[in-house]
Amino acid sequence: QVHLVESGGGSVQSGGSLRLSCATSEDIDSTYCMGWTRQAPGKERQGVVGIDSDGTTTYADSVKGRFSISQDNAKKTLYLQMNSLKPEDTAMYHCAAMPRVYCSPGYSLNRLIDFGYWGQGTQVTVSS
Repeated sequence: QVHLVESGGGSVQSGGSLRLSCATSEDIDSTYCMGWTRQAPGKERQGVVGIDSDGTTTYADSVKGRFSISQDNAKKTLYLQMNSLKPEDTAMYHCAAMPRVYCSPGYSLNRLIDFGYWGQGTQVTVSS
C-alpha cells in the first residue's frame, strides 16, 4: 500500500494562498491516479480534484478557477495550489492515491473517497 505524507497546510486570511504537497512512497505516474479530498468539521469528506488515466483533471465546482493540481513524477510528489482561499475552504486536506483500475476518464471524485488510499492530512484554516 502506498504511503502518503501531506504538508503545507496552515492558517491564512480570506483571499490568501497555500500550496499543499503530498510525498508518496511509490511511483505515481503509472500505478495510481492522484487527487485531493477534504473534510470540514461535522461534514462528509468531499472530493476536491482528481486526475484520470488520460491526465485530465476534474475539479469540484466550489474550487474551479482557484485550485490547481500538479504532480512531479520524478519527485513522486503531488501538489495542490490553492488561491483566493475562502473561509469555506477550511478543512483537513488529504492526498488520495487511487489504483488505476478505478481511473476511467471523467470519473466521479467520490471514487477517490471510496477507492483511494489517503495520508494523514494537513489542516487548512481560512479566516475572514
